[in-house]
Amino acid sequence: MEVTRLYDLLDSYLEKYPTQEVALAAKKQGQWRKYSIQEYVELTNLLSYGMLKSGIEPGDKVGIVSSNRPEWNMLDFAIMQIGAISIPIYPTISQEDYRYILNHAEMKMIFIEGKELRNKLKPILPEVKSLKEIYTFDNVDPDFKYLEQLIELGRENQDAEKLKALKAAGKADELATIIYTSGTTGNPKGVMLSHSNIVNQIKNLQETPAKWSKIALSFLPLCHAYERVLVYLYQFLGMSVYYAESLATIAENIKEINPTMMSAVPRLLEKIYDKFYLAGKSLPFLQKVIYYWAFNLATRYQLNGISPWFKFRLKIADKLIYSKWREKLGGNFDIVVSGGSAIQPHMASFFSAIGMPVFEGYGLSETSPVIAVSQRGKNGRKFGTVGLPLPGVEVKLAERDEIICRGHNVMLGYYKDPELTAQVIDADGWLHTGDTGKFTPEGQLIITGRLKSIFKTSFGKYVNPQAVESKFTESPFIENMIVLGENKKFAAALISPDFVYLKSWCGKHKLNYTTNAEMIQDPIVQKRFADEVKKYNQFFGDFEQVKRYQLVADEWTQPGGFLSPTLKIKRNVIEAHYADRIEKLFA
Repeated sequence: MEVTRLYDLLDSYLEKYPTQEVALAAKKQGQWRKYSIQEYVELTNLLSYGMLKSGIEPGDKVGIVSSNRPEWNMLDFAIMQIGAISIPIYPTISQEDYRYILNHAEMKMIFIEGKELRNKLKPILPEVKSLKEIYTFDNVDPDFKYLEQLIELGRENQDAEKLKALKAAGKADELATIIYTSGTTGNPKGVMLSHSNIVNQIKNLQETPAKWSKIALSFLPLCHAYERVLVYLYQFLGMSVYYAESLATIAENIKEINPTMMSAVPRLLEKIYDKFYLAGKSLPFLQKVIYYWAFNLATRYQLNGISPWFKFRLKIADKLIYSKWREKLGGNFDIVVSGGSAIQPHMASFFSAIGMPVFEGYGLSETSPVIAVSQRGKNGRKFGTVGLPLPGVEVKLAERDEIICRGHNVMLGYYKDPELTAQVIDADGWLHTGDTGKFTPEGQLIITGRLKSIFKTSFGKYVNPQAVESKFTESPFIENMIVLGENKKFAAALISPDFVYLKSWCGKHKLNYTTNAEMIQDPIVQKRFADEVKKYNQFFGDFEQVKRYQLVADEWTQPGGFLSPTLKIKRNVIEAHYADRIEKLFA
């Protein structure tokens, strides 16, 4: 069948792959709970019937506050196929953001996962006057109904003809979902995406995925447009989607299911890279020499133009080292999609060389989300680029090399905010991304920074902090950093060390590791970081170099509020939190 509305994906999946034994799966109490395509469709329809009986009508807003789980997908489709608007909400945002989103969206029904979220939302829910129904996923709170009750309500009130009519009435250009972006300033913005926005993405992405198997692992948040669209794509292609238990169990889950495809963010890949690097430190001398010869060889791998001699060495390295690494990583990957921020070229080389081909992409929630992505065709993939613009999407560079785009991916606008919409979508339909970039001669797009992040020193020199940060975080000692210097005489930085690596380094150098706060004050540790800063400063002009810096004992994490859901640093949060220290850096 032709897929024109998002919920058509489910009918298409059933029609094309009726024998699919595992459509969705998640681990519960140590065992994989697997849903066949028939069960998936049946439960989705029962949830739709339950919502209809509860009074949900076309145009009503229904929220999902949950981590990744099969029920998330069922609710998403159940909401949209009756003409209601699906609103996924991050399970990690502040209470104030929940208050704003629920009231701004005029939510009529909401589904909440877990005790912690219930406790955070309970005081807010009475303030949401539009809210009629509240459900949890499990029967754990007497104050709330739970999902199984809605399924039973649907089972008792099935109306196949009404559901069929509502699905038929849906239009491709109608609003399907509102995604509230986490934002770095002010209130969250409600990005309105139509069925057509996302369906066109899926159809134009279908040549990118794994070619020879049907298993995908998902662990990035489904409420983010990036992972959500990929999971739609997996279903469009008839793949089985397994949800990892948590970030901590990814390696174990990979071994259990042997996926051929997953998405990731650069920070996750960097952590795997660092673990492989550290693993060689304890080997005997000869083994260590071979190990790091193979390691360094992988970082120099290129997709085209490598010599027969290089290929021969790769084969030797693969037999001795890479094959063992693949075994630890499940051994079966055909593609890893990296997005959210730029991955360093040497890491893309490394993973592709060892048998985990990295396909990088770029986009925003406002662009549904893909603007450009690595592809399998000619000039479709090159390390250090995010590939070619998606078919049907025009991309060009505007003033100050800002990336702007126009096409089927551009959002309908920001919900209830036409003024803000007009600020980012101009009269000719070009969406201004706020990112800067350039093109290779072959047409691949390279992201160079964030327009708002670029600052000018008091000497009138422009500094792109993200370029400096990206280079410095190649150091195994540096987990994250932020470069500052707007209207100052020089650039300075706050550095959050990689404390796992630092602890290992201290052990090797016979330093007694106490606490993070004490170790960053140790003269030997400070001398080591001074050497790292000096080393990486060499890659930049004098005005771009980090002249002063300070180590911080805090680990910047998403739960701590320092990182976005895709693990990018929240500059305004960090600047506010460390305001006193930043002032001293420039004193």
